[in-house]
Amino acid sequence: MPAANNLRFARQLKHESSEPPPVKNRRGDTETRRRGDKALLPRVSASPRPRVPLVTLLTDFGTSDYFVSAVKGVILSANPEARIVDITHDVPPQDIEAAAFTLLAACSSFPPGTIHVAVVDPGVGSSRRAILILARRQYFIGPDNGILSYVCDREENLGGTPEVFHLTNTKYFRHPVSATFHGRDIFAPVAAALSQGIKPGELGTGITDIVRLLPLKPQTSRDGRIKARIIHIDRFGNCATNITQKELTPEMIAGGAKLQLKKRWVTSFRSYFSEETGSRDKIFGVWGSTGFLEIAASNESAAKLLKVKRGDLVIVTER
Repeated sequence: MPAANNLRFARQLKHESSEPPPVKNRRGDTETRRRGDKALLPRVSASPRPRVPLVTLLTDFGTSDYFVSAVKGVILSANPEARIVDITHDVPPQDIEAAAFTLLAACSSFPPGTIHVAVVDPGVGSSRRAILILARRQYFIGPDNGILSYVCDREENLGGTPEVFHLTNTKYFRHPVSATFHGRDIFAPVAAALSQGIKPGELGTGITDIVRLLPLKPQTSRDGRIKARIIHIDRFGNCATNITQKELTPEMIAGGAKLQLKKRWVTSFRSYFSEETGSRDKIFGVWGSTGFLEIAASNESAAKLLKVKRGDLVIVTER
């Protein structure tokens, strides 16, 4: 029965180990240290290793042109100690929403102090602002076109307040500034400056009004239905929605909650893609690694089967 499967999906399991972790003695043999035992190894004092600046890049530049290497060259010329990680350079051209989601999905895997440079910038050279955001103890640099708005949404939904700066101090830009390549001439040198300890307030002035995409938080109608949307479709055809467990609780799933996409209904939920639930439903809901509910299909593209696209409405109703 689908209800029984959904009940199993909704249960939260916690595993705690009562056995202490093994440690090695001087000869390299593994021993188990129990509570109350004295240290088996002598303490060795060591100076903490200095933090190596970490800079990530996310763009729609692709890899067949010189753009990515030029951005990296500017950063490394200013700070040869910086480590650079490529999140992706295959964001579809000018697709700000795809970039915003990918940045949000990736940034939580990085340590505090990471500097993220996100450049999908169809308005480069215009009056659109260059901005820096401090959120969740990380830095985000990019154009003020909505690419950083999901990061701000997540920060606010978790009870925080992002700090936003308009990058106005041209002292930290590369000159002359090209009207077509702010990724190299503004965002890269600003990232390098941050990696060298320059404070955000030295790079620009604080602001509160930034360009926003549609909010991540779903709406709730007067009749209690949750109105959400598809915010991303991955290469497998899984459809990520903006529904979290705050909106769709385990109790609601166990009680028979269902999803409507156009004229199709999704009534089955799984804990993982290949779970055997006994249901014949090919399409099902599953919690994705980003914390959002995904609509998926067994070894097929749910997006193609449902004929849906990013932005399409997803309605949650309770039985």
